[in-house]
Amino acid sequence: MSESTTPSSTVLLRRGEVHSPADPFATAMVVERGQVAWVGSEGAADAFADGVDEVIDLDGALVTPAFTDAHVHTTATGLALTGLDLSAAPTREAALALVRDFAAARPEDRVLLGHGWDAARWPDGQPPTRAELDAATGGRPLYLSRIDVHSAVVTTALLDLAPGGLPRGDGPLTGDAHHAVRAAALGAVTPAQRAGAQRAALAHAASLGIGTVHECAGPEISSEDDLTGLLRLSAEEPGPRVIGYWAEQDVDKARELGAVGAAGDLFVDGSLGSHTACLHQPYADAGHTGTAHLDADAVAAHVVACTEAGLQAGFHAIGDAAVTAVVEGVRAAADKIGLTRVRAARHRIEHAEMLTPETVAAFAELGLTASVQPAFDALWGGEDGMYARRLGAERARTLNPFAALLRAGVPLAFGSDSPVTPLDPWGTVRAAAFHRTAEHRVSVRAAFTAHTRGGWRAIGRDDAGVLVPGVPADYAVWRTGELVVQAPDDRVARWSTDPRSGTPGLPDLTPGRDLPVCLRTVVGGRTVFVRPGE
Repeated sequence: MSESTTPSSTVLLRRGEVHSPADPFATAMVVERGQVAWVGSEGAADAFADGVDEVIDLDGALVTPAFTDAHVHTTATGLALTGLDLSAAPTREAALALVRDFAAARPEDRVLLGHGWDAARWPDGQPPTRAELDAATGGRPLYLSRIDVHSAVVTTALLDLAPGGLPRGDGPLTGDAHHAVRAAALGAVTPAQRAGAQRAALAHAASLGIGTVHECAGPEISSEDDLTGLLRLSAEEPGPRVIGYWAEQDVDKARELGAVGAAGDLFVDGSLGSHTACLHQPYADAGHTGTAHLDADAVAAHVVACTEAGLQAGFHAIGDAAVTAVVEGVRAAADKIGLTRVRAARHRIEHAEMLTPETVAAFAELGLTASVQPAFDALWGGEDGMYARRLGAERARTLNPFAALLRAGVPLAFGSDSPVTPLDPWGTVRAAAFHRTAEHRVSVRAAFTAHTRGGWRAIGRDDAGVLVPGVPADYAVWRTGELVVQAPDDRVARWSTDPRSGTPGLPDLTPGRDLPVCLRTVVGGRTVFVRPGE
């Protein structure tokens, strides 16, 4: 496969499998001026062969719509890719050893950045102390975010760079203290380092068949310069397109920054891992109910302001009390300005993990999109997982009810929340199809749709995320095994040649099988990734 494809080229892809609702048995596709122009059979493709700029022989490869990751922190992802990754550290001592090695290898860095520690998975259950980190870094500024990015451990030198009055104990910093030290750490990153991290993250996304990312930025997460720089880089350089969200209750600021919504990680609460998700009943392993940042009145005011401004509103809500506050607030907004207007705006809820039948029904009633992360269940679900330790097994089994959301007609958009969990689209689809709680599983086809078309629908585009004539030519080419139709109960049906079935196949994602390998990613007709040697 060559790398010459540009938006102005006319390209014929043939001798493969094209995943298209226009023709479930398509083996060829024509792309012209950045759009899909035709999909069909190999025999019919001969008619186009002489009038195209390039012919790509797929050699049996699968062509699908490019994935959309509906929740990404791009710069943080890039810094994790190029910085210190503690996600595989099996113990606190191993994590400290990695910190020492990283500090020795990066003498020029003004601040040391790391991510991914999870004390809940370590034998002693304890994060590193500040004294241990001071010793490991030789007294240099260090910021280490927990895997959920809702708390961090830092060195004394970083506290000295942050505003005064922050806690000086050994425990992880949460809430406003965490936001302050994160701002201090990221403030020490140079513009060149930031741009390099953004390029690294987008290049990695492209290598995984991701054509679009929804950047969830905000004043407590990154910075205005970070968002505008990322949007500018995406517009000027080949790569995945970036859709920006700005998490602040300032509609004018979101519009000024080029965001499509004052949404994303606008915090109603925190996370389960950090004991800051807001619950109706106390944590099983802590004597409190978490942290509330916004109440129903604040949610209602924000939804009204965004709806009237023609922007999306959206909120980070994980705990059941936080989700209740959002639902009550959105319903109050609908009572004030009309349900039809609120539904048409397609406001979003990020994460939405602790749902009840009543809040699921409310999501459907109010037209809310659930922007969710199936990898959370793969990482923290199950009878012995972090969710069960935080909530008890009974409450933990109710989390992330994807099947119930789909049955109710709630739009789903899948994402990673990277760097909380890695960019991994097929792994995300697998996690939803093989949810640790069987009743919450969805079919591979439904999960794939949520990770492709669902991301486009979440920004108000119903005409994209599929391969049919007239849509943007955002697609990925995959080396994969036999195509199947896979149901939520793990059954697979081998590819049928009966045209009455009308169901395009997808890779068999049964756990233990290899995931597809991306060979090429194209965004708007422009090739943004080709695997070396292809």
